[in-house]
Amino acid sequence: MVLADVEQHGLDALLGDDLAMDELHAVRADVELDRGFEVADRDADVIDPAEHRAESILTALRIALAANLASGGGLDPEPLLAALRGHGAEVELFGCDPDDLERLAATAPDRVAVAGGDGTIGPVAETAGRLGVPLGVIPTGTANDFARTNQLPLDPIQAAALAAIGTATRELELGRLADGRPFVNVASAGLAAKAARHAQPFKRVAGPLAYAIGALQAAVMEAPMDCTVRADGKQVFSGGAWQVIVAVTGAFGGGSQVGISDPGDGALDIAILPAGSRIALARRAWGLRRGTVEQQEPVEHLRGCVVEVVLPRGAELNVDGEIREGGLERATAERAAYALVVPGATSTPSRPPRLTS
Repeated sequence: MVLADVEQHGLDALLGDDLAMDELHAVRADVELDRGFEVADRDADVIDPAEHRAESILTALRIALAANLASGGGLDPEPLLAALRGHGAEVELFGCDPDDLERLAATAPDRVAVAGGDGTIGPVAETAGRLGVPLGVIPTGTANDFARTNQLPLDPIQAAALAAIGTATRELELGRLADGRPFVNVASAGLAAKAARHAQPFKRVAGPLAYAIGALQAAVMEAPMDCTVRADGKQVFSGGAWQVIVAVTGAFGGGSQVGISDPGDGALDIAILPAGSRIALARRAWGLRRGTVEQQEPVEHLRGCVVEVVLPRGAELNVDGEIREGGLERATAERAAYALVVPGATSTPSRPPRLTS
């Protein structure tokens, strides 16, 4: 019956009989109407009307996975590779160093996925945006604030499934430090950097709670800093501050949040926690945990496309959970810099399998 349909209706008959597509995911199929038909399991159905001379190839989604093997105390990428391939994708594994990402870009994948902590995401997101392909995020770090704020699965296997078959995407901005280093959550000076430094010894045993421990230690032991902040060329603050937060998503520190931040507006949000008593600082910390700190007096909340922060010499930053020196002397935002794969109603590849002839 199938052979008769093929002779009468051609390739459409095959598609109608579900011979070239698996219902759950894309498969690779080779079709030669003059010699035979094969699907990915290599079982052949013979088709032999010699007058039909056409050949088509249905290809699987090609995903480049950039994995930070040091994230979360040590990452084994094999279960993630198996999960991605289990949903029909062809996957190639890369590291996250600049040279690795250049090699990744040279393969021209259909989609990029990143497995790591928040500090790993920015450079990979930049690469996906440059290639014009969606980014899937598989959280394997300690805090995973980016995944939480974007409502991505926190389970790595579930996140890998979404990265492979999700169709819904959301365009997000990238923040950039003075040296061009991209960030997706926040770049913060003051107590956030001190808290991250104090949290490091506790990450392996306490997980996300390490950030709360670090924040408590920083609040007790550290002092305010002198700083000057400009937004779009206008000075907006000068004096002592506990913390200056330059935000994209506004998420950091294992659950803290500048709640009003909008990662889609093309501008950076700035929250300045002025110096004051440590009792008042406890209220600021509560506001950060609730995502309402920008509503507190005398906290300053501003926006700017170009943010310039003058800090004391040697002041450290917390950039997406990683400690570094310098970069807030000029921070900018790039609107719609990449497209993030997010949960949606459908579960088929966002790029339909290519049918070429």
